[in-house]
Amino acid sequence: MLDDMCVLREAVRDYRLAATAAGLDWPDYGESPAGQPPEQVHRIFDVERIAEQLTWLHAQRWPDRQVLPDVGWRMPWPEDGDALQYLGLSIGTPFPWRQQLPLFFFDVVLYTFVLAGDHEGEIWRYEISPDAWDSVRAATSLATLFDQWTRGIAAGVVVYDEQSRWLLVEDVDGVNGLDPLAFPVAPVEETLLRARQRECGVDMAIVEDGFTYTEELSDAIDAAKASLGA
Repeated sequence: MLDDMCVLREAVRDYRLAATAAGLDWPDYGESPAGQPPEQVHRIFDVERIAEQLTWLHAQRWPDRQVLPDVGWRMPWPEDGDALQYLGLSIGTPFPWRQQLPLFFFDVVLYTFVLAGDHEGEIWRYEISPDAWDSVRAATSLATLFDQWTRGIAAGVVVYDEQSRWLLVEDVDGVNGLDPLAFPVAPVEETLLRARQRECGVDMAIVEDGFTYTEELSDAIDAAKASLGA
C-alpha cells in the first residue's frame, strides 16, 4: 500500500534516530522535496506514474555510506533497461514482473518497490541465489519496512558494529513484534516463507517449477531490454 506521507516521513526519521543512537554516523541533512523521477524510469518499468512516496525517498540526502541493516544501500534511479536484469528472480508474483523498481540492495537479498496495481507501494524481496525462487512480500509499505528495522534496533537484533561501522542483523526469528521477512537475511525458515507466499498471492505452481519459469522470465527481460534499445 502507499503510505500517508506524514507516516512515511516519521518512519524514516525514527529509523535514522534509532540508527544514530546505536552508533551510526548519519547527520540530519533536513528534508528535500520529492521532485520528479527521470523520464526513462516510466519507460523502463512500463508505468505511467511514479508514486510520491518513492520519489520522496529518492530525493532525501543520505550519507555516502551504507546506512541500512546488513550493509544495505539505496539504489539510484536506473539509467537504462539494464536495470531489468535485477528482476530476473521475480517469478510467480501477483503483479506484472516489470512493474517494480529495484530499491534496496543487500549482500544476499534485493528489495523492490511495486509501482502499480493493487500491490502498489508494497516492498518485495528476492534472495540472490540461482535456484532460490523465493519471491515474497517483505512489507506492506515503505513505512512498515522502516518501522520493522527501527524495532529491530530497539530489540537488539540490529546492532552497530564498531569495527566495520555498519548495522548488522543478528537472529530475528521468534522475536516478538518482528517479521523476519522484513530483514535482509537468508535463507528464511521455509514454513514461514511458504505461508507468506500464499498469503500475498504468489503463484506456488510457478515457484515449484522455478527453473522453467526463470528461463521464460529471462527471455521476457531480454525482449523488454531490446524494445528499449538496451
